[in-house]
Order: sequence, then structure tokens, then C-alpha cells
Amino acid sequence: MGTRFARIRPIDVDQARAALPRAFGRPPGERLVRAALLLLAAGYLGYLLWTFDVSPARLYEGLVSPNGLFVIAGQMVAWHGMDEWQYAEIFTALGQTVAMAFIGTLLASVIAIPLGFLGARNIMPLGFLRFGFRRLFDGLRGVDQLIWALVFVRAVGLGPLAGILAICVSDIGSLSKLYAEAIETAEKKQIEGVRSTGASTLAVLRFGVLPQAIPLFLSQALYFFESNTRSATILGIVGAGGIGLQISERIKILAWDQVAFILILVLAVVALIDTLSKWLRLKLIGREAARG
Repeated sequence: MGTRFARIRPIDVDQARAALPRAFGRPPGERLVRAALLLLAAGYLGYLLWTFDVSPARLYEGLVSPNGLFVIAGQMVAWHGMDEWQYAEIFTALGQTVAMAFIGTLLASVIAIPLGFLGARNIMPLGFLRFGFRRLFDGLRGVDQLIWALVFVRAVGLGPLAGILAICVSDIGSLSKLYAEAIETAEKKQIEGVRSTGASTLAVLRFGVLPQAIPLFLSQALYFFESNTRSATILGIVGAGGIGLQISERIKILAWDQVAFILILVLAVVALIDTLSKWLRLKLIGREAARG
């Protein structure tokens, strides 16, 4: 019985190695460079751990010390004196947090619409202006909401107004960029159809571009509203109003059971908003698909 495969000769191996050298392993020089880079990365990681004093002993102490994580977790689940908790302040602050997220997102969504048109490639023909608006978007969204909150607390004082302005300014940059990208995906046929009627530029934008982009605008705004509800919780810690201030005050007096109660409320509200916004987004997407 003959052999199923032809015998491979050494010359065949040499020819294959010359044609496909990487199939036979990386060259020694490249392996040496990769090994050196891995050693360098490992050394840099070790240096950072030593600089930041990250050690097993310190982590262990953080878990089991009298003020460690295990003790805090135990105090969070051991609720007591619930009849003395200030529920009115907690629920009022929670309502402020949701209101801050809603107003800040709404203002940012409205302001971002014209900015999105100015940053869209298919709408703004002047490249230097479009480039300027895009960099403006990057600058606004590149600064974290917490930094904006600190700035506005200094400018307008403590309270929800600072939180609303922080959310609004940060979201203007993000939503304007997303809106511009949504506008750039608009179908040209619909735009050309409106333009062929002799409509003005504003009419073309209103009836040719905006109907295509509105579902995406609303979907993105709803997502940002849900995300900003979580962010607004943190903003209160720096004095921007909302439930974060209540959390900060209770952490200072080590009332971890009340902190746990507030966190559960925040999670429930965020889950509810997420469910409602997801339902609305699906309705919008389904309606647009039905029209198409």
C-alpha cells in the first residue's frame, strides 16, 4: 500500500522557511526585543506598586482592621434605629438628584442640536469652522463632570444649580459629537429630494436631515439621562446638591446602615430609569423601522 502523503524533503522545508519565515517562529532579534519590553513593563509595574505602597499586608489590614471593609460591610447590613432616620431629607435629596440629571440632560440635548449641525461634515462645508467646533466638543467633554461641579460650586454657590450646570456643560460636548456623527449618516436621497423642491437651507435641514436624526438624538439623550442620574449622585459630595450630600454626611458620622439604605434607593431609581429609557428607545427604533 502506497504512502498517503509525499515525503517532505529538507529542501522543501528550507524553501517554505524562506517564503514564510514567521510560520517557523519569530526571528531571534524580535524575540529578544519582546522579552525586553515585557521585562520593562513588569519592572515599571513593580515600581508603581512600590510607589503607591500596594502590598498584601496593607490590603489585608484594609479588610480586617477595626475600620476595614469587612467591618463596614457588617455595619451596612445591621440596620438599627430606622424610626429615627430622616426619610424626608433622603427622599427630597433623591428627587433633587433625578431632577438635576433630567434638567441638565434636557438643556444639553437642546443646545447640542444646532452645535451638532455645525460639526457635521455633510452640513458645514468650511473645514476650519468644523474643526473648531469639533475641538470645542472635545474640550467640553474632556473635563470630567466632577471638575465642572467644583468650578460651578465656586461660581454659583452650593446647591443643585451647580450640579445642573456641570451635567449640562459636560453633556453638551458629548452629545454634540454624537449628534454630528448621526447627522453625517443621514441618507442623501431624502436631502436631495427636499432640496429639489427649491426649499431653503433651513427647510432642507428641517425636513431632510432632522427627521432622520431625531430618533438617534432621543435615544442618545435617554441613555445620557440614565447615566447622569448615577453621576449626579457623586456631584452632591462636592456640594452640588442631591443625594450625594446625604451620603457624604452619613459617611462622616459612620452611619453605614443609612448609607446602605440610600445606595439601595439610588440603585432602584437608576434601574427604573434604565428600564423606562430602554422601553422608550425600543419604541423609537421600532417606529422608525416601521416607517422605513
